[in-house]
Amino acid sequence: MTLRIEDYALIGDLGSAALVGRDGSIDWLCWPRFDSDACFAALLGKPENGRWLIGPKHKTTKVTRRYRPNTLILETRFETDEGEATLIDFMPPREGNSHLCRMLIGERGTVELHGELILRFGYGANVPWVTRVDKQTMRAVAGPDMVVLHSSVPFRGEDMKTVGDFTISAGETKAFSLSYSLSHMEVSKPVDVAAKLEETEKYWRDWASKNEIEGQWGEAVVRSLITLKALTYDETGGMVAAATTSLPEFVGGVRNWDYRFCWLRDATLTLLALMNGGYYEEAKHWREWLLRAAAGSPNQIQIMYGIRGERRLTEWEVPWLPGYENSKPVRIGNAAHSQLQLDIFGELMDALHQAREGGLGAHETGWDLERALLLHLEKIWTEPDEGIWEVRGERQHFTHSKVMAWVAFDRAIKSAESHNLPGPIDDWRAIRTQIHADVCARGYDAGLGYFVRAYGSKELDASLLLLPALGFLPPEDPRIRRTVEAVERDLMSGGLLLRYDTSTADDGLPPGEGVFLACSFWLVDAMLMLGRDVDARRLFEYLLTLRNDLGLLSEQYDPRTQRQVGNFPQAFSHLALVNSASNLSHYRKPAEQRSEQHVVEKAEAT
Repeated sequence: MTLRIEDYALIGDLGSAALVGRDGSIDWLCWPRFDSDACFAALLGKPENGRWLIGPKHKTTKVTRRYRPNTLILETRFETDEGEATLIDFMPPREGNSHLCRMLIGERGTVELHGELILRFGYGANVPWVTRVDKQTMRAVAGPDMVVLHSSVPFRGEDMKTVGDFTISAGETKAFSLSYSLSHMEVSKPVDVAAKLEETEKYWRDWASKNEIEGQWGEAVVRSLITLKALTYDETGGMVAAATTSLPEFVGGVRNWDYRFCWLRDATLTLLALMNGGYYEEAKHWREWLLRAAAGSPNQIQIMYGIRGERRLTEWEVPWLPGYENSKPVRIGNAAHSQLQLDIFGELMDALHQAREGGLGAHETGWDLERALLLHLEKIWTEPDEGIWEVRGERQHFTHSKVMAWVAFDRAIKSAESHNLPGPIDDWRAIRTQIHADVCARGYDAGLGYFVRAYGSKELDASLLLLPALGFLPPEDPRIRRTVEAVERDLMSGGLLLRYDTSTADDGLPPGEGVFLACSFWLVDAMLMLGRDVDARRLFEYLLTLRNDLGLLSEQYDPRTQRQVGNFPQAFSHLALVNSASNLSHYRKPAEQRSEQHVVEKAEAT
């Protein structure tokens, strides 16, 4: 039976990540990087597409699991009629080769267990050549890839897979490890799993202890911060949007995308979440990734990049994988990387301004790049684009995109004034005023009394909730209040917020998706800015109940079936959670950090 998305847990080593099901099966792992080909792809297919199962041979009476407090170490406890055993899964923070470690501990009585290792490189397609090195070591090779299994229990080859049956009794321990390396290298030595477990626990506890976001939702915040750290490619500082590709936004639908890349739209929320949490080293690392990725000709800037800043993210479909619960197609790469999205200019400028305001220091090269980007934006801000939601239909004049173009010039002005940076400030002021007037004239429908999704449209969009937080208009402006009320009225589904109405929007795709969780957190922030503290707190606490038993969120939630949908775990959802928690309880509030310094002059606001 297919597990629900929320039945999975994340483990990772800051270079790649795996998803572990509550049945003890690791069904997703891309090696050696987040965006590498998967060697376990059962998540998007069948067991024969690759997995590593360790679980009870017979029926369990109860399965419970948890992360060890303030770590990314997963413990799954299996209870049977005959006994209990705990399976510990983790990936030590990477130093050289990448390792996937598993340990079984007998807790009570005796439990019969079954192990099944099916390695399939190339997203479940390629069967490796497997050889036995010794009684406890197996080597699997396919082209450039090599994986070595070290096991403290016997195993055997059977039907193109590696299997083993064994028992564990109270007080006993069994250890297993998989290690990745290039196939021309020597077979890796056995990993001391117990020692690596101790080192990994210390690493995560020490890292989590730095958190400075206080309040009653501390556990949720720390778990989200750990998840965000786990989605970071430590070598470069880039943060992938999710660990997976093609988990459907609507089960059985076609809205299945590859999210193992780094989006510029996440830039400001990422920086604020990290800086407010006290993680300035990670924030600086992220800023440096941003500057390297965006470097080059301004007219070639992309909305997303690979974890090292790669630009060619060609999209193709995997015909041999049936997709999660038959949700086809399975996509690798993301064609949206070539889209025009004006909002990324504002996100980049806002992020770099917040970095200066937050004390990350000046970056002369960064300012030169920003000025070049503004020169390009001055020429193209009047053009239609695909917008924040990356529609695959006809380009439109999205209101949010124009507002973010305004943000780009606004933050440049503020950076230049606050940090004595050179630039044509008077010209930027004139363009800022022009964009503001354009949005208020064409993005606002006077008959309806609120801002609309795109110029000439009557539709709404949850991204409009960001207008007060961005400082485009103050929250007390009646146009803002009516817009928030309209979005809340028309886009609510099951107490949560849709991005937009896919049944009426011309986005080039069939209708149908869950509610986008980050948007509901944006509503929390908007409610707070409008003085609706009780409503904001109530919605936030409801959103927390949608996390799985380990505190993880996917991209979306389906209120009809009451299950998580979309790629998992989703950085955007956890970033929004952290920032909403800060807005509710922390002395540094992201909504105020973005808006208070930037509210436009009275002449523009009117």
